[in-house]
Amino acid sequence: MEPTRPTTRLGFNIAIICALTIEADAVEALFDQYWDDDVPRYDKAPGDPNAYSTGSIGRHNVVLAYMPGMGKASSAAVAANCRASFPNIKLALVVGVCGVVPFVPSSNIEIVLGDIIMSSGVIQYDLGRQLPERFVCKNTLLESLGRPNAEIRTLLAKLEGIRGRKMLRSKMASHLDRLQNEPELEARYPGVAYDRLFDATYRHISDGKTCEECGCNGGLVLRRRFDQGIPQPAVHFGFIASGDTVMKSGEERDNIARQESVIGFEMEGAGVWDTFPCIVIKGACDYADSHKTKVWQRYAAATTAACTKAFLEYWVPSITGIGYILEQNQTGSSAVKYLVPYTSNPDFVGREKILNELKDQLGHRQRTRNTSQARASLHGLGGTGKTQIALAYVFWLQETCPAVSIFWVHTSNAERFHQAFASIAQEYQIPGYAEPKVDVLLLVKGWLEKKDHGEWLMVIDNADDAHLFFGQPAGITTTSAEPKDERNLARYLPECAHGAILITTRNKQVGVRLTKGQWPIEVLRMNEEESEQLLRARLKGISTTSADLLTLSSRLEHLPLALAQGAAFIQETSITVAKYLQLLSNSDKDVVDLLSKEFATVGRDSEAPQAVAQTWILSFRQIEQQHPLASELLSFMSILDRQDIPRQFVSHYGEQEQNGGPRSDMELTEALGILKAFSFVTEENSGNFDMHRLVQLVTRKWLTNRGTVGRFGGEALMTVSHMYPYGTYETRTLCAAYLAHANNVLRLGGLRSKDQAEAKASLLHCIAGYLDFEGKWSEAEELSIEAVKIREELFGADDPDTLSSMAGLASIYRNQGRWEEAEKLLVQVMETCKTKLGADHPSTLTSMGNLASTYRNQGRWEEAEKLDVQVMETSETKLGADHPSTLTSMGNLASTFWNQGRWEEAEKLEVQVMETRETKLGADHPDTLTSMGNLASTYRNQGRWEEAEKLEVQVMETCKTKLGADHPSTLTSMGNLASTYRNQGRWEEAEKLDVQVMETCKTKLGADHPSTLTSMANLASTYRNQGRWEEAEKLDVQVMETCKTKLGADHPSTLTSMANLASTFWNQGRWEEAEKLEVQVMETSETKLGADHPSTLTSMGNLASTYRNQGRWEEAEKLEVQVMETRETKLGADHPDTLTSMANLAFTWKSQGRYKDALVLMKSCAEAQQQVLGPMHPDTISSVSTVEEWRK
Repeated sequence: MEPTRPTTRLGFNIAIICALTIEADAVEALFDQYWDDDVPRYDKAPGDPNAYSTGSIGRHNVVLAYMPGMGKASSAAVAANCRASFPNIKLALVVGVCGVVPFVPSSNIEIVLGDIIMSSGVIQYDLGRQLPERFVCKNTLLESLGRPNAEIRTLLAKLEGIRGRKMLRSKMASHLDRLQNEPELEARYPGVAYDRLFDATYRHISDGKTCEECGCNGGLVLRRRFDQGIPQPAVHFGFIASGDTVMKSGEERDNIARQESVIGFEMEGAGVWDTFPCIVIKGACDYADSHKTKVWQRYAAATTAACTKAFLEYWVPSITGIGYILEQNQTGSSAVKYLVPYTSNPDFVGREKILNELKDQLGHRQRTRNTSQARASLHGLGGTGKTQIALAYVFWLQETCPAVSIFWVHTSNAERFHQAFASIAQEYQIPGYAEPKVDVLLLVKGWLEKKDHGEWLMVIDNADDAHLFFGQPAGITTTSAEPKDERNLARYLPECAHGAILITTRNKQVGVRLTKGQWPIEVLRMNEEESEQLLRARLKGISTTSADLLTLSSRLEHLPLALAQGAAFIQETSITVAKYLQLLSNSDKDVVDLLSKEFATVGRDSEAPQAVAQTWILSFRQIEQQHPLASELLSFMSILDRQDIPRQFVSHYGEQEQNGGPRSDMELTEALGILKAFSFVTEENSGNFDMHRLVQLVTRKWLTNRGTVGRFGGEALMTVSHMYPYGTYETRTLCAAYLAHANNVLRLGGLRSKDQAEAKASLLHCIAGYLDFEGKWSEAEELSIEAVKIREELFGADDPDTLSSMAGLASIYRNQGRWEEAEKLLVQVMETCKTKLGADHPSTLTSMGNLASTYRNQGRWEEAEKLDVQVMETSETKLGADHPSTLTSMGNLASTFWNQGRWEEAEKLEVQVMETRETKLGADHPDTLTSMGNLASTYRNQGRWEEAEKLEVQVMETCKTKLGADHPSTLTSMGNLASTYRNQGRWEEAEKLDVQVMETCKTKLGADHPSTLTSMANLASTYRNQGRWEEAEKLDVQVMETCKTKLGADHPSTLTSMANLASTFWNQGRWEEAEKLEVQVMETSETKLGADHPSTLTSMGNLASTYRNQGRWEEAEKLEVQVMETRETKLGADHPDTLTSMANLAFTWKSQGRYKDALVLMKSCAEAQQQVLGPMHPDTISSVSTVEEWRK
């Protein structure tokens, strides 16, 4: 039965695809009817560039598609576009000529030119893995193109039988005869003389010439079929190899044939295989070797066309003609419709999980009858590929369920929604649709809800505007020009069990409401594998590495639209991926500029922005119009660091009157909900927020273009400044969490008011305090200097805030060992406080105490004592004897006494402070514990180990309970107790504590924090006392190198670490190494601290000791005399350090043989120590014992 001409292109079920015109000519010559001769001709889907001929062959309406060129990329594009225009195609035949394997593998069956290959499967032989030593084709069931569907396989099995072959050959002969009677086709048999098969190893002599022209005379393979005269074309069933390159090698041909069991080579089948159920029918025109000739192409094209027609006479698919039946037996208004404005995207990759979720939610996988309407929504950040996923689903559904109509509805505004519904009404010719006053939206809704009009899927694309679908909330005004009655479009969506709706939206709230509570499917960024696949698909022909592609994916945050946009720019400008990465690295401005470049891609609305940046800006504008507070919060948050944005910052912004505040928590929650719904921010479990890096950059660009970046930058500065605490141990966690945000707002510059300048100075001051605590003194100094400068300019040098910043800077100098600079600032602060506030003001007293501390560090004990006494006495008078400030001043004076070796006076004050604090604050108050630690230190220096240990254990245990095991005060108390154990020779107990302190410091403060380095030095000291020199040395070296890097070569802590390492060398008898370090320490100390500084004198004493052990008596004596005399002058004759230097000199004299002088000096030392330190002090006992020994 001959078919009638279909009324629309839905009536075509068979597609024939040809790469060459001569192939298509032969096929078209066998059409039984030509539908293109009738008018009107069939239209095409939007964007389809293909050329077609339509007609009938036997009982089938067929469409013949012409390819613009050879190869699988071209065939894939033709097939995809054909599918869009002819959605009811059930079978595609790839028809033409090919190269063949002369003998079927594993058999003696010959294949000669003019024979036909009919594919039972396609092997993409150039798809695989390039290993170092060989290429491995992907040919497993999951990796290869696979075999045809069951319907095709059963027919091929029938035709491959004896009777099937006979009937097929008979019909082919009849059709071939018809073609050979068409002179223009030139389809005559060329002759046996031109069918020459050379040995596989014999290569063609010269490209561009025929074998006859260049004289190819290699050995020929014997062909048995020629013994029977002119061979009739035979049909061979088997695998055919498909690739992008022309096979012109007999050796490679045979290798692949053996490995893959293929019988032919062609270039188009692989491109069509994944789009349609497909059979490749190709005629043999050469032997796929270097002796290719075009002599056989027309004959082979004719035999293939004849075979194709014969095959179609047997093709009776079980699902044939659904579209045809609908066309013939229903009115045009009730046929299956396919209103989708896009073709398939050949570069679509991945997203299998999301597609499977859609199949489950929409019910199309099960094909079970729904009792209620299925709705699903895809939501995510603009550019994540929601529309592309919906498009991929549509093409899957069209193939799987061809009886389901599909409608694509753009919903960027009410007008486009209306246009889409009008198109549906026109396509179905719904009665009354053309009447001027008819409500087309209600008309289409009612039509689609009727069950007898068939199943359908409606894609609601870009449903971002909640007001458009649900109307405007009460109290909200809008600038939209759309009438109110066109801003409640959700009511027009059809509701019935035989229809389904798929929504794509950037606004999660819209997705939830349109699906009536169905949880939306979030479309996130691609993973690394998907990103690389997409880039490779988009960058065909451009050589690149996987490493570069992964880097590019990461820089563009694995965002599909950004990846496609980047690939388009690379292709358009003919640059490398590496060059594009360089452009992305130049500046944030360059990144945004690149993201703003428009480009063309499949499956994006032509009226929508193509560039990532413009896509997001469109949403920014919508949010600004409908949710001004949400827009403000997005702008504000974009100024901060993109990660871990504290909820407290947002709340503070909402409280400010200049920002329309105070805002309620409900208002802020709703506004933040809008930003989360659009995926511009995500909320962490902590309640803080994160923002995509690219979203942040585009938002800032948007603010810059609108001239509002200064306004929001100022608000961010005010907020962060208000929230950022001054750096202490208790606030260090918060300081660290807020630091990135603080740095961001400080980088902006451009202060707009005095308030902002004041806020900046405050923020700089607080950050400098935090960095000072962390031991990052260079960074702290830079910020502190700027804070002082701003406050001086704003308020003057004598303002309390300026003085506070100056004191902070002085503290930083003091921690760096820069005593003179610290002193200069502190004197200025003190004098100004006295003048502006009075000599007895608390701030004045604090400044005096700080200056005294600096004097103490310089070894200027008398000046320190003078200030300490003055502060203490004034505090007692003004504040009272038990005031905390008074007690602090008493502790400072005790510290000065301690440094002077005035242990009894220090002890008296420390006992008083401790007892008062116990009474006033409690035994477990941190200040009480500090005073107990100070008293224990005094006991330790007096050699009163048991009393020191008792206090230190109490302090440590209480600190652990009250402050925690990792609090700095706890760690200090543990270090002090370890020191006492060391002095008692209890090395194991000391080591245990030292290790614990060091490990905790590393974890809590960092490996290079000053406290960590101190703990390492303490442990090294314990190792040294145990004679574990190598372990001590390793730690000493590490501490010294870190100090040099972090603090500088001349910092006091660095010099101490060098002296410690020298001591370790000294104990090992490595005198030269010890000497080298000690000379360096001494000379640096003299330069930085002065020749009479206590630390300088200590370093001189250490060097003298090394000289003594080397037998260099005169050099040792010279240094020791200088040390002793200077200490007598600076510290006093009875200072413990002076007495130590006397003992050292006595030993040197004894070594020189000056026994009498040595004994007199040692005796004087022992007597003085008995008076100053007491008879039971270890130093006293040692000196007395030495005197008794020397007297013998």
